[in-house]
Amino acid sequence: MALVKYNDNSISAISSAGQLATGSLVPIKTLTASSSATLSFVDGSNDVILDSTYPIYKFEFINCHPSSDNVGFKFNMSVDGGSNYNVTKTSTVFASYHYENDSSTALAYGSSVDLAQSTSDQQISGGTGSDNDQSANGSLTIFNPSSTTFVKHFLGCVQTSGGDDRSLKYYSGGYGNTTSAVNAIIFKFASGNIDSGTIKLYGIKDS
Repeated sequence: MALVKYNDNSISAISSAGQLATGSLVPIKTLTASSSATLSFVDGSNDVILDSTYPIYKFEFINCHPSSDNVGFKFNMSVDGGSNYNVTKTSTVFASYHYENDSSTALAYGSSVDLAQSTSDQQISGGTGSDNDQSANGSLTIFNPSSTTFVKHFLGCVQTSGGDDRSLKYYSGGYGNTTSAVNAIIFKFASGNIDSGTIKLYGIKDS
């Protein structure tokens, strides 16, 4: 088999691979926690857009630090403008981890945190530590939340510095099993407050 050798010029000539169209990721709202029980994004409230304006919405989590130790980060959806966060969800979760002392590693399915037609909050991170240097970082993407035809699919990817001193990566996916428009999203830790951190909401254009 012949080998193909590339140089800098041949690589730079590849201009269309994996590119996001300029201006397609639109900043909508940034919320900053300060000993906050929850952070919520409600369409039409405080300049939040979460409607048919964009087909995809993406939340970015930056250094979300819990007041309690070793707690998961969670979210839920609302179809009534945030009066109730109780959309029925079915989901799947898997995670990988590696301890700081190199004592253990694993890649496993998270059967204790997946949901099967449940209105409970969906966990999207492992147990995040409350040490001053520990936090959760990552993203959650919601597809076509305003649809009145399809269920509401979501994908999460969150990296945490675990309360038991390990690097922990969570991958979650599923759907809100409703054909009503989802117009509000709430975030919280499993217990205690979001002591500090930032969540940014973006809309992604069709083109």
